[in-house]
Amino acid sequence: MALLFKSNIDRPDWWRRELNKYVPDLEVRIWPDIGDRDEIKYALCWKMPHGELATFKNLQAVYSLGAGVDHLLADPDFPRHLPFSRVVDPNLTGRMTEYVVQHVLNHHRFEIIYDNNQRQKLWKEEFAPFASDRKVGILGMGELGGGAAQALTALNFDVAGWSRSEKKIDGVVSYFGDDQLDEFLARTEILVCLLPLTAATTNFLNADLFAKLPKGAGIINAGRGSHVVDEDLIAGLNSEHLSAATLDVFRTEPLPEDHPFWNHPKVRITPHVASISDPESVAKLVAQNIIRTQNGEELLYAVDVNKGY
Repeated sequence: MALLFKSNIDRPDWWRRELNKYVPDLEVRIWPDIGDRDEIKYALCWKMPHGELATFKNLQAVYSLGAGVDHLLADPDFPRHLPFSRVVDPNLTGRMTEYVVQHVLNHHRFEIIYDNNQRQKLWKEEFAPFASDRKVGILGMGELGGGAAQALTALNFDVAGWSRSEKKIDGVVSYFGDDQLDEFLARTEILVCLLPLTAATTNFLNADLFAKLPKGAGIINAGRGSHVVDEDLIAGLNSEHLSAATLDVFRTEPLPEDHPFWNHPKVRITPHVASISDPESVAKLVAQNIIRTQNGEELLYAVDVNKGY
């Protein structure tokens, strides 16, 4: 019983040990040294080269190594008929919650302004409102967005969420559907994007959307780089309609050295580290799904390939 493992984190020994803790007879083969392809029954992967998964004729299930699945569904030859799951994990959610809270606070308390003032040796006060008077909006209210919303609510921020369907979280105002997007944007001073990447959400953060935010709004994108139209974001910052942006994800990663985000005074960059999968938690989930695959049961956190999440 063999599993293909593909990750962009160079710790194959770590993952193999954790997977074998739960499925001792599982042979974990690390891409690209996978031996006989016909022996591979399962694939646990991140950013698999396009066309490769379709070549495993005995593959029985595919498990994404993260909460997102766009990196697999972007493959035109992805075997869409197979059982397919993603990671939903308290540790993954907790890490994202930490990231969102950290950077909402940075925007709320004008840290980018203070960073620039420090470089200029400029002593100038900025006065933040009470958290209860600061309106935060979260695009995408799945596991990650819901966790971040609850944490921000606990800090007394005025939090709203937008998603395709209505979500009910105590203390969080729910907006949903295209008809309510403009109203959501009009009330949002700090916008957090945690959307899944689908055909409908590609280029979602664009000039038209930015124009519907209040003047001085801040942007935090920890979803996917392709959510943002880079040129539109830079234009919004340069016009001062947007006050600042924190970006963890980019269209090309690593971010090219000549990209204007690097030197923009209103942009803070982190290298796709907002949340990463924990081997112990993910291995336990994958083990459960391997057993479910063997028994012909629906996978935990199964992906609807038509919706893209």
